[in-house]
Amino acid sequence: MSDWQRLDRRMLLVHPIREVVKFLPALVALFLAGTASGGAAWHYLPVLVPIALGLLRYLTTSFRIDQGRVELRRGLLSRHVLSTPVDRVRTVDLTSPLTHRLLGLTTVRIGSGTGDDDGALDLDGLPVEVARRLRAELLREAPAAAADDPAPVVDTLRLDPRWARFAPLTSTGLVLGGGIVGLAAQGWNTVGGPRLVDLDDLADGAARASVWIAVPVVAVIVLVAMSLLAVGSYLVSNWDLTLRHSQRSWHLSRGLFTTRETTLDDVRVAGVSLGEPIGLRLAGGARLGAIVTGVDRSERGSSALVPPAPYDVVAGVAARVLGSAAPLTGPLVPHGPLAVRRRWTRALGPVLVVLLLAVVGVVADAAPAWVLVPPLLALPVAMLLAADRARSLGHALSDGRLVARSGSLTRRREVLGTDHVIGWTFRDTWFQRRAGLTTLVATTAGGRQAVTLPDVPLPVAVRLADEAIPGLVGSFAD
Repeated sequence: MSDWQRLDRRMLLVHPIREVVKFLPALVALFLAGTASGGAAWHYLPVLVPIALGLLRYLTTSFRIDQGRVELRRGLLSRHVLSTPVDRVRTVDLTSPLTHRLLGLTTVRIGSGTGDDDGALDLDGLPVEVARRLRAELLREAPAAAADDPAPVVDTLRLDPRWARFAPLTSTGLVLGGGIVGLAAQGWNTVGGPRLVDLDDLADGAARASVWIAVPVVAVIVLVAMSLLAVGSYLVSNWDLTLRHSQRSWHLSRGLFTTRETTLDDVRVAGVSLGEPIGLRLAGGARLGAIVTGVDRSERGSSALVPPAPYDVVAGVAARVLGSAAPLTGPLVPHGPLAVRRRWTRALGPVLVVLLLAVVGVVADAAPAWVLVPPLLALPVAMLLAADRARSLGHALSDGRLVARSGSLTRRREVLGTDHVIGWTFRDTWFQRRAGLTTLVATTAGGRQAVTLPDVPLPVAVRLADEAIPGLVGSFAD
């Protein structure tokens, strides 16, 4: 592939259609204007502009792999060349929207850990088989080795549709469901669709009913609708999800309408991140992502391994990735009473301030008595949150891996191989310095991925860093 090559010719169908859709509002306006003025032929000529732009996009885009670099060249008047060394390629994603699937094409997204969307290297429009061979070449896999290996690929995980019950228990699921409801309602009103519900009648009915009945009923209806949409979105996004492991890499494929295949090289998988948002945790669920050196957190979709699923399933996959379950099940070292005190002060402080202001307002007759209710209700919630955050905080060194756990609403246990740590950052605020605490950050090569240990006693943090990588922080230890 040392010579410049164009993308597949079938993109000559895709690019013009995309450009027409992009300019559709303007084209509709021109069409209506032309019809109103008698339908002169020249009124319909502007439709050729987006078609020509689509053709130019194809003709001015080319790529090659030469001298250890992947290069993408595009543009006519303003030539733009993107280039990345092959040895910096961290992930290769194959994404196939419905139009691409119908034509047997896919988009190859090459992740090099720059964290810059403008620098993303996308080869949009390659035949699927060509894209897979390119992926193997970039990740230095050996397809021929499959013939010598009696079991080159092992299925680690397949989606169980019953796991969709966890979808409404994540903030992402509820926000997505609410967004779909909002967009659908807005679109329905825009096209002038008939009212499914007469809002005037609904308001009159709510006024006649007790507020203690109307509010819960409406809340339940909205919650059920959002939950159903979250379940549907989960199934569409993760349909036929399969996680496989070959000799040298992990392969993840999923998607109903838009399929996505992600490949992560074993060498670049530095650890795992096991997330337990409070909703999932209460239901016995979790989700899993890989910590990949050189992949920014903004590219989380490239490192997600297991969507919300039962905890045992997620922990089992994490153990397969790590090669051991010890970092997931072993005991953690607590961060001490001062760190626990900070959990309590940070959770209770804002609530107590609001409660004090409410009391002052009520005593001074400047506020009604009901303003005391919200902070009083929030107080036990804050106490539970503080206790859970204190209980979750901890760290460990296990089997050559750094383990860090923290959080409550979004509790996370991160396991990072110490051989992937290239440096340590000691970060502290004025309040932390007064308490003798610091935030220890283990940084990895490339990208912005890091494992953070909040509120660690400074001597413990220095000792931990020195034990993980002897000699790297010796000057601090002295």
